[in-house]
Amino acid sequence: MKSILFQGNLMNKSDKKIFATLFLSMFTVLTGVGIVVPLLPIYAHRLGAGGLYISLIFGVFSISRTIFLPYFGRASDKKGRKPFIVIGLLAYTLISFAFMFADRIGLLIAIRFFQGIASAMIMPVVQAYIGDMTPVKKEGFIMGIFNMSVFIGLSLGPVLGGVINDHFGLRFSFLCMGILSFTSFFLNLCLLPPVNKEKLDCRKKAPAGWNFLMTDRDIAGLFVFRLAYTACIGMIWSFLPIFADTEFALSGSSVGTLVMLGIFVSGALQAPMGFIADRISKKAMIIAGGIIVVYAMFSFEWATGFRDLSFSSLMFGIGGGMSMAPHAAIAVQKGNKIGAMGSVMGLMTMSHSIGMMAGSLIAGLMMEFLQLRQAFSLGAVMMMIGVTVFCMKVRIEK
Repeated sequence: MKSILFQGNLMNKSDKKIFATLFLSMFTVLTGVGIVVPLLPIYAHRLGAGGLYISLIFGVFSISRTIFLPYFGRASDKKGRKPFIVIGLLAYTLISFAFMFADRIGLLIAIRFFQGIASAMIMPVVQAYIGDMTPVKKEGFIMGIFNMSVFIGLSLGPVLGGVINDHFGLRFSFLCMGILSFTSFFLNLCLLPPVNKEKLDCRKKAPAGWNFLMTDRDIAGLFVFRLAYTACIGMIWSFLPIFADTEFALSGSSVGTLVMLGIFVSGALQAPMGFIADRISKKAMIIAGGIIVVYAMFSFEWATGFRDLSFSSLMFGIGGGMSMAPHAAIAVQKGNKIGAMGSVMGLMTMSHSIGMMAGSLIAGLMMEFLQLRQAFSLGAVMMMIGVTVFCMKVRIEK
């Protein structure tokens, strides 16, 4: 990957070091997150939580993250990227260890709330940092390569989490998440350059105001599409483990594999899809990926066992892989154009948080009052709406 990414004049030596640091640190911390998050619904269920409380465990994370995302994204445009990344990762480390002492539903919800604040300091700022260094007309490939750290980390985590839970218990999983988060914190503290050496062109002029950002057609289309897509992820992450456990009595390792499969496939496709997105219509790729996600969500309801669930996860991963690299590329182009990279990435991550919250809440309500199986079809309808709004709003073709 190293020789492919940095061949030619894609990045200079300094940017190469920064990219590698951010890539490795995000892979590390998100592997830790992936170890724990798919097991949280099962853990909460064993503590006595019903569908709504499980939704709240996931939803409160998204609420706190959504509240703080605009502030941290915009603040990093003015004050630099490194302080927010380092402080956020340190907070994530401490919160990870706090999970080991969560023996009540209320405490678990509180910890997730503060974890959401820490998360708001990390992901949009890291994405903005990558966007600052991305060469023109290489946005799809560079963001696709970076997105691999996210998807592969989150896909490897559930498999490790299932194995760790089966052999050592969930509290050991929390310990692993804390150790991995600390490793990421240490890498960024030592290897990222000081703020005065960052490439923040947006500090040379006032970034675009919120009124402009919230009314821009392209940003609105990207926002709604990602919200719908992550609502589907929220349903899968929050309730696929319970669905697989209660309907088919699958083991922790099997559940982890199901969650891993879609994310891993999506991650593996990021670089090639990003490479293609730099050469053909990004909009067409996003629409095609969205349609595949719609089909995948419907297929979850039709599943009759592990094989069917695996197929659904596979198709969901293909759809996400096809759409997310060009989606990130358009966001980078927009951030560069208006001089507000952190703000744009903050809005994109906000849509992610709202989607995760909405997806888990809707699935929780379906579990309480109807059938959990039907939540996946509702997710497909939401994705159809997201694709439609994206088609109507976004005008960027390349």
